[in-house]
Formats: sequence, C-alpha cells, structure tokens
Amino acid sequence: MSNCFILLAAGKGKRFKSNNPKQFTNYINKPLFMHSVDKAIQSKLFKSIIIVSNIPIKNIKDKSIKVIKGGRERYQSSQKALNFLKNKKIKNVFIHDAARPNFSIKLLKKLNNNLRNNKAVIPFIKTKNSPKYRKGNRLQNLDRDKLIFTQTPQCFDYKTIYKLTKLNKRLVTDEASLFLNYKKKVKLIKGEENNFKITTKSDLEKLNIKSFYGIGFDIHRLIKNKKLYLGGLKIPFHSGLQGHSDGDVVLHAIIDGLLGAMRKMDIGTFYPSNKKRFKNIRSPNMLAPILKNLHKKGYFINNIDINLICERPKVSKYREKIIASLSNLLNVNKNQINLKGKTVEKLGLIGKEEAIACEAIVSLNYYA
Repeated sequence: MSNCFILLAAGKGKRFKSNNPKQFTNYINKPLFMHSVDKAIQSKLFKSIIIVSNIPIKNIKDKSIKVIKGGRERYQSSQKALNFLKNKKIKNVFIHDAARPNFSIKLLKKLNNNLRNNKAVIPFIKTKNSPKYRKGNRLQNLDRDKLIFTQTPQCFDYKTIYKLTKLNKRLVTDEASLFLNYKKKVKLIKGEENNFKITTKSDLEKLNIKSFYGIGFDIHRLIKNKKLYLGGLKIPFHSGLQGHSDGDVVLHAIIDGLLGAMRKMDIGTFYPSNKKRFKNIRSPNMLAPILKNLHKKGYFINNIDINLICERPKVSKYREKIIASLSNLLNVNKNQINLKGKTVEKLGLIGKEEAIACEAIVSLNYYA
C-alpha cells in the first residue's frame, strides 16, 4: 500500500463568514476536516495522510498523519504537500478539499480501482439545471448534457502530478486542470451528489440527516470489597456494584441506549453473563466495539441525557469528573452529555443504599 491522502485545509473560507475557519467548524459532532481524515483511515487504502493547514492542529495521535503548513492559494498548498512527499516512496496521491466532508469510502475504493490502469482519475456529476453563459449583456444557452462538474478526491500517479506542478506557473483551481492544460489523459468516473462543497453556512444544512433515539436502563446491587465504577470513573466508596462485569450502571445504560437507537437488541446479546470470557470485564472495553460499529454504520452521537439514581455517593460531587470521563470514552464534547442525580426518597433497595440504578436516553444522527 503506497497511497497518500492529501487533505487541503489551508483555505480562508471568506464566503463562509465565520470567525472560526470553515474547515474547523463543528459539523455532525466533529471538526469538518476530520470527516475526511476519519474516512481515509477507515478505508485502509493509505500509507500516510497529509493535512495541509495554516492553523496548528493539535491532538493528532495517529503516526501516519502529518500536518504541514499551506500556501496562500490552493495550488500552492497542493505543491507543498507534493514536495513533502518527494522521497517518501509514494505511488499514488489522492488530493481532497476539506470543504467536502460527505464523500463515501465506497467512492475512495472506486477511485483506487481505476488508478490501476490510469494516471489521473476524477469524479464528476452532471447538473439538473438549465445552464446559461453570460458574455457582456448577452446570454447563451449551454447544453447541460455536455457539462460536467468535477469533485474531489482527485487521484494521480505521484510522479506525473509532481512533474506537472513543477512545470506549472499559473493559478489552477484543481489538479485535473493541470492534466488538461498539458493534454494528459484523465479518467472520469461518476461522483456522488452528497459530495458537495460547503461554501456558505447554509450548505451545512444540505445533507439529509436522520435522527434515532434509544433508552437504556441498568441496576446493580452494592456489595462490599469491590471497586465502584460510574461512567468509567473509579469513585471512592465503601462498596462496588455486583455483576458479571465491573457493574458500571452508567456505561451499561448508555450502551443499551446506543444499541436501541441502532435497533441492535441489547447489551446481553453482545455480552451474555454466562460467558466466562466476559467475567470482570471493564465496561469501557464493552463500549469500545459498540462505538466502532456505530461509526462504521454512519451514526454519530448527538447527545446523551442520564439519570443516575442513588442515595449515595452524591452525584453532584462527581458530576463534572464523570462527564469528562464519558466525553473521553465516547469521543464527544462535554456539552453533549447531561448527567442528573436522582434519589428515591429512601424507598426500596436504592433507598436503603443497597443498589444503584441508571437510565439514559441517547440521540444518534445518521447519514449514509
């Protein structure tokens, strides 16, 4: 595998009219540019990923990802990325605009397959509108069947595109233009309607996003000589929660809520209590594969509302720490999580401090 994914994220986005650069705007629960990065990683097609940005990007943990400084114009940023790869033994490059976050992994694989017999592969779509061309005060009809609109990612044999960028001294709006300017063959393949470019804030609302909801509930007895975990956080307390696992009622309720929103049955289906391999399993390890499947299917967490039902420990004392733990485990912002403490007025097992319960309502966004 000797492909490289180049993400151009150095633009100013003036038409977006925001103090926060467009490519860093929160879009479906994460920075807009990260949708492209995550899909490149999930595709498993790339040896390396280059993010070209004029703003420092922190907290990039994947060693295959490098961040380099861009240029003033798009083509200059592209040149810098290609120069950076000069001695990296790269065969093909996929050059993509960060403002197009909604392409599919299927499109990446289709582009890659077409690169086997071509040195340039470009996705395109046609228009359903009736285009006109204005010259001075005159309008001329154009044949829409002959018009195509190119998209990114655009894919190239690295050596060829590198040579063309060295020859080029003119401003170009995409790398396909270089191939056309030097009369090189370009393979066109059908693109995707959802792979539109986000230019203004109204474009953020174009995607047809569906919402799904799930309810989770869990309760466990308190027993002596066991550690208490709530939301993945160890809580100082005289007792812990009895269970086949660590008994973390908060994470168990959230897992059931996630599964409910995805219509995937319940936590017992995936982690049956009669299986020895799940004995004493930590709940974060139960959550991780559920989240992986959730993202793979195109779901994203919108928000979670939690009722933690107990007399003690006092939820208010640990609320912020539990929310911080959940934010880290779920990879969502803290403001997407709400945690409420509830008592039962000394009634029943919970009122006698012999059990703790939790219920959670989860909201998921979905787009294909």
